[in-house]
Amino acid sequence: MFGMNPTEAAPAGRIVKVGIIGCGLVTQVVHIPTLNNISHLFQITHLYDVSQDASKHAQSKIAGNERPKIASSVEELCNAPDVDVVMICSNHSFHAEETEIALKAGKFAFVEKPIALNLHDTDRIIAADDAAGGGKVMIGYMRRYASAFIDAVKEVGTLGEVRYARVRDIIGPNSVFVGQSGTFPRTFEDYSAEDEERLRSKTKSDVEVALREEVGVEVSDGNHMMWETLSMLGSHDLSAMREILGVPEGVVGFSPMNTTGSPFWSAIFKYPSFSVSYESGVDKVPRFDASIEIFGDTKTVKMVIDTPFVKGLPTTMVVKEALEDGSYRESTIRRTYEDPFTLALREMYDWVCGGTVPKTTPRDARRDLEVLGMLMRAIR
Repeated sequence: MFGMNPTEAAPAGRIVKVGIIGCGLVTQVVHIPTLNNISHLFQITHLYDVSQDASKHAQSKIAGNERPKIASSVEELCNAPDVDVVMICSNHSFHAEETEIALKAGKFAFVEKPIALNLHDTDRIIAADDAAGGGKVMIGYMRRYASAFIDAVKEVGTLGEVRYARVRDIIGPNSVFVGQSGTFPRTFEDYSAEDEERLRSKTKSDVEVALREEVGVEVSDGNHMMWETLSMLGSHDLSAMREILGVPEGVVGFSPMNTTGSPFWSAIFKYPSFSVSYESGVDKVPRFDASIEIFGDTKTVKMVIDTPFVKGLPTTMVVKEALEDGSYRESTIRRTYEDPFTLALREMYDWVCGGTVPKTTPRDARRDLEVLGMLMRAIR
């Protein structure tokens, strides 16, 4: 799959028709350019955003002679006969509602991470997927489809006992990377007061349900900010950590970010025979420092991740090991320059056309919210 020639015809000549809900930053910078690049597999046929200007701008960025239609509602897009899969790239507060509409219309639903802000909405998505027959929802954890990550999971299997691990995700402002991406995204302000209030109140309610009812912690400004940040940036790290190491037993300690102090946070996760240090944060230094490093007795495996907003920056696997003759070897493996988003969408194609079940299911994504709950309860 990874060696597919981008100029070859789609398998069996099928082009998957895509409708996109949400025409904001990720759609403009990532999904439209990627789908344009693999137009032998996909065609964008419909767009919807509460901002008409955003929809029109996104429409102008789509390659080909046939421009996609701008739908007047989520329902119109999901019920369009020339849509096979609905890409839900709207605010995460509305993912559950929009996924339900897509599945009831008989479509596949690709949901950008985070799946939702609480277990209640996540369980709505799981229930809707089950009602549709199962296997109709894929969550967009692109890091877990990176070739280096897949290689690292296999390599960690050769370590024997895992002794320690580090998960790190410290980045500068996304605007720096986006501004150098060559995609020239735009933001718009033609939102109605009703739409703005709906988003504000739904987000507030979602976080309160998560913190007060599901986790059992105080609904403070600091906890609200920490929960939203962990749901977005943190879900990348926690999802990858779970696949490569499993679900932790608990949290030894958690130092959160706060509303007036450090924009960094750190934690120690407890596993049966080892611990994992997790550190993350966002500052103003224009660099992307993200990795997962696993230590065994004679070998260390590290996956190194660069910003996903600039194409052509590869993920790599670094292996450090002691050889039998006592010497030391360090190897850097770059299997492909193909970016994780492209690899994830190739997986989406196989899912829609070939009946494969993606590993990033709603039930899988639910575990991230459970780990978030572990972190927040450790604050107490």
